[in-house]
Amino acid sequence: MGAKERLEQTNALIESLMARYPTETKAFLHFMKASASGKALSAKYKELVNVALAVAAQCEWCIALHVKGALDNGATRDEIMEAAFQAVLMHGGPAMMYLTPLVEALDAFEAEGSEQK
Repeated sequence: MGAKERLEQTNALIESLMARYPTETKAFLHFMKASASGKALSAKYKELVNVALAVAAQCEWCIALHVKGALDNGATRDEIMEAAFQAVLMHGGPAMMYLTPLVEALDAFEAEGSEQK
């Protein structure tokens, strides 16, 4: 499964959860939006942090979502890779293996200009 499919699965999951659990899902989405707003850190840098956390958490869906978010907010491939390597530094070999879906997501979303949702 590729990065675009993971992103589609994430969106489908949110829609499904919204239909059955609207209170909880809306609360999560509200918190996600509030935490993404730029205060001390810009949206770009928050997405770079999220990329590193997604690699550390070994969450392929999170990796796809936040690579796309980082690109959409102006991050470069090199910035995304550097952030990801911080996760590898802290989490070792298992985190290194999750650079595979990260590079796949970069390739997929860079190729389309990333703004397409």
